[in-house]
Amino acid sequence: MIEFSFIPLFTWLVSLLAVPAILVFRKRPDAREGVTFLAAFLKLAMVFMMLPLIREGKILHFKFGEILPGIPIEFRVDGLGMLFALVASSLWILTTLYAVGYMRGLREHDQTRFFACFAISLSATIGVAFAGNLLTLYIFYEILSLSTYPLVTHHGDKAARTGGRTYLSHLLGTSVAFVLPAMIYCYWKSGGDIKFTDGAFLDGKIGSSDGLIVLVAFTLGFAKSGLMPFHSWLPNAMVAPTPVSALLHAVAVVKVGVFCVLRVFTGVFGTDFLQQLDVVTVITYIAAFTIIVSSLIALTQDNLKRRLAFSTIGQLAYIVLGVSFLSSNGVTGSVMHIAMHAFGKITLFFCAGAIFVASGKKYISQMVGLGKQMPITMIAFLIGSLSIIGLPPFGGAWSKWYLFLGALDAEQTAMAVVLVISSLLNIAYLLPIPINALFRSPPQKDEKGSDSGIKEAPLACLIPLCITALAGLLFFMFPGLGFELAQLITK
Repeated sequence: MIEFSFIPLFTWLVSLLAVPAILVFRKRPDAREGVTFLAAFLKLAMVFMMLPLIREGKILHFKFGEILPGIPIEFRVDGLGMLFALVASSLWILTTLYAVGYMRGLREHDQTRFFACFAISLSATIGVAFAGNLLTLYIFYEILSLSTYPLVTHHGDKAARTGGRTYLSHLLGTSVAFVLPAMIYCYWKSGGDIKFTDGAFLDGKIGSSDGLIVLVAFTLGFAKSGLMPFHSWLPNAMVAPTPVSALLHAVAVVKVGVFCVLRVFTGVFGTDFLQQLDVVTVITYIAAFTIIVSSLIALTQDNLKRRLAFSTIGQLAYIVLGVSFLSSNGVTGSVMHIAMHAFGKITLFFCAGAIFVASGKKYISQMVGLGKQMPITMIAFLIGSLSIIGLPPFGGAWSKWYLFLGALDAEQTAMAVVLVISSLLNIAYLLPIPINALFRSPPQKDEKGSDSGIKEAPLACLIPLCITALAGLLFFMFPGLGFELAQLITK
């Protein structure tokens, strides 16, 4: 049942309205960050206000303006949008707290610009989550690319500028070259109706040949999903400060990419219609290739953030792979993996930033024995790693289990093998980091040299990573809400 509501509008607006206040208080850091926290808590509160209605099976709707005849800016909150909004709004609070400790600890410049762009990017993320039609989705997708560009280039040095150019050229280039033409084609074939409804607006209106082209254009065009070959922007964006990396990998950017792909499969085509067209095999194999190759590359990376970046590329491909199975279990696994991976991966990036703040270390080879000096951080890293790997009793076990069931439902035995092999590769590139840090002795120079004074990062960095690590355990014990929202999509 569709129900009109202003709450989606206010949820989108709250972080946007915080931006002028953040700029006004640029010389008063405590007030500036207080405004950021206030907006973040209000956003989360409004998301929770909508949650009971969504769980009842209602869809909240709001629209305004008209960009094209019959196509307004339109918000539509359903199970998928609600799950993504819960993840983004809750992690914004923790990422903001972490950013305060990180930015102040390193005395970073342009902190006001950082928090202002941060707020705009969260507004764009909510816009994508609640998009009620394809054009609204596309507009907020592009706004997110533009608003995160200053965050990626925050340091302003040559590496930051190079990474920023790659970031923006890849994301804008693919969306303009692939998504925009595909969207125009959809507008024409659907007779101007590109709304996301309980069905899918292309259902029965397109043939197999055209369907394959449009599906590939959308899937690769939403390059924030990190699928190969349009993935290089992601490791290059690791020149950004760690709170930005956490934002890119867990809260907003990459999750927006896979969210858009899920919308294409479920809201543009529909899984039943895609089964009739029989065109998804190419997406399945692109995702499988990305999973294996990115994991192998991750094994070779000594820079911790780059290893985590290639890990993210593979984990995002899990989500695309799952929905390509076109089965209820596969879609459920994909939707749940959005949340499970978000909390697991943000824990790992929080730990990477805490290590850098406390010790200046950014290479894995430098972290042997570091757990003796930073035990809380490295235990949190171990928990985050186990959740990403998908081992019980951590949340990632549920999403990977449903992905595996989805492969079996689709009779994709080869893809089930890919999931098993990739999980073994996850173990190989993640677990040695905390094990070497916690259970090996540091080099002699670290015991007696200048590194002996290393201790845990400030509390503002430490508290968020402990909370997100704990969440990985709680998601395993209490998976009901994520499963329930995922089921609303697959009904």
